[in-house]
Amino acid sequence: MDLSTRGTLRSLWQRLPIVIRAIVVGFLVFEIGIVAWLAIAALIPVPWSILGMGGLLWFYLKYFSGSGWPQATAETRRDRFRATRLPPAVWRWSLVAALLLVVIAQSSFVLTFRIIELPHSFTAGYSFEALPSWLAWSAIVMASLVAGICEEIGFRGYMQVPLERRYGPAAGITIVSISFVVFHLNQAWAPPVLVHLFAFSALWGILAYTSGSLIPAMISHIVADIFNFSYWWTDVAGTFDGRPIADTGIDAHFIMWALILVASVALFSWATHKTLAARRSSVDSQESHPLVKGVAGGKI
Repeated sequence: MDLSTRGTLRSLWQRLPIVIRAIVVGFLVFEIGIVAWLAIAALIPVPWSILGMGGLLWFYLKYFSGSGWPQATAETRRDRFRATRLPPAVWRWSLVAALLLVVIAQSSFVLTFRIIELPHSFTAGYSFEALPSWLAWSAIVMASLVAGICEEIGFRGYMQVPLERRYGPAAGITIVSISFVVFHLNQAWAPPVLVHLFAFSALWGILAYTSGSLIPAMISHIVADIFNFSYWWTDVAGTFDGRPIADTGIDAHFIMWALILVASVALFSWATHKTLAARRSSVDSQESHPLVKGVAGGKI
């Protein structure tokens, strides 16, 4: 491809609305990791496929966080990755929010499948049960790492960051969450939980925005998926045996999980508020530091 053709294609790309460019790039970034894992898992037997994907995932993280060639795109990659060093207070509150999000996810599933019967399709398509226990858990952890890392980088990083800046955080998070649902429609387990997928994406988006980093959302996503792969999408960690409330009525079990969900949503809101406040306080203290003020004012 000659320079003239490259220039024309680049010009056409830049003319596309930013919402289209962000969705396309975010999708490609997350899909690269997912397709690589599916290919490796299909072609290489465990545990070698797990070890191989571990190495590939390390390179994936390094590259999309700004390392490697070409240097011309390194700063953009760091920016889209939200590569930043979090102050201790931001770390603490964002991790609290991350773990509360896991509780929100699991309690919402419990309540959903007390309201409707757990469909067979929800556990279709996964075969970890056929493996020895230690291999099953290794594969579950690796699958969760791939999903959590690649989806957060693609959706809450490369897709959400430019949308936040153009349209604001509320619109950016909403667009990403709609895209997150659409890109999961091919999953057999997705139809009963489309609302959940939108909500989880929005909460991970809020966590990424308030913390200024993808790491807390990655941790939350990975832990949630370990629960999902091992319990909801397979029976490696047990089988859900809750009967629908149409048969049992609203019992103590249902009320308890409803209270857990409400409390965890409220606490998540509080924790993300504290995360954002701690982040802003850190920025304000840095800007008021004499050395920073001197540099900003041209005195050094």
